[in-house]
Amino acid sequence: MTGAAGGSRVVVHPGPAELAAGVAARLCTVVLDAQAERGTADVAITGGGMGAQLLRALATEPAREAVDWGAVDLWWADERFLPHGDPDRNETQAREAGLDVLPLDPDRVHPMPASDGPDGDSVEAAAARYAELLAGRAEDGQAVPRFDVLVLGVGPDAHCASLFPGHPALAEERLSVVGVHDSPKPPPTRISMTLPALRSAQRVWFLVAGTDKAGAVALARSGAPVEQAPSGAVSGRLETLWLLDPEAATALA
Repeated sequence: MTGAAGGSRVVVHPGPAELAAGVAARLCTVVLDAQAERGTADVAITGGGMGAQLLRALATEPAREAVDWGAVDLWWADERFLPHGDPDRNETQAREAGLDVLPLDPDRVHPMPASDGPDGDSVEAAAARYAELLAGRAEDGQAVPRFDVLVLGVGPDAHCASLFPGHPALAEERLSVVGVHDSPKPPPTRISMTLPALRSAQRVWFLVAGTDKAGAVALARSGAPVEQAPSGAVSGRLETLWLLDPEAATALA
């Protein structure tokens, strides 16, 4: 089932497995198109259960064989500021879900810094390091690369990446990366791309499943203020898709 509102589209898949498989196929198509246009592709992801399912689906997606994974740059939209290898880190979960099955160039996989990295426990320094890396890979003096697709989840409170309702990080106007303190969801210290950075993506895909997310999806798509529903304030330059299972769509008209 599909629908459109507010400059974005809703696509409802029969269940979580079909949702992950459908997004895996979409992702391969976008990457192939980007590589045909300029020889490379930039993809940004986040954490969450459906994000892990997407990576597992990619491992068995037939279209992945046509992709030059060595010419894909992989970025993270946010990260829990924890030691390298911590099971709660988005990077760790992604690798456990099958990221390492894809023949990516290790030099083009760009996890956000860990709390035991070169910046120690300074989340601001770690965020600045990632912002510098983004700018170094961008074209024409831009602050971030051209993200061909950004895949995001949505929390039950309608947050996305590590930008939470009413949180000071929402006010950051730089096209950059910030340290997040006192997150209402543990762990309290995180790194996140800012709203302007998320909005710079060519395509934004929200990948959401479960009844616990239904209210957040409806709120985000209702036009609620950014302070109430940060995810509703993020859209792609070319495309914004809400890719849902039936349970996540139950509160939509």
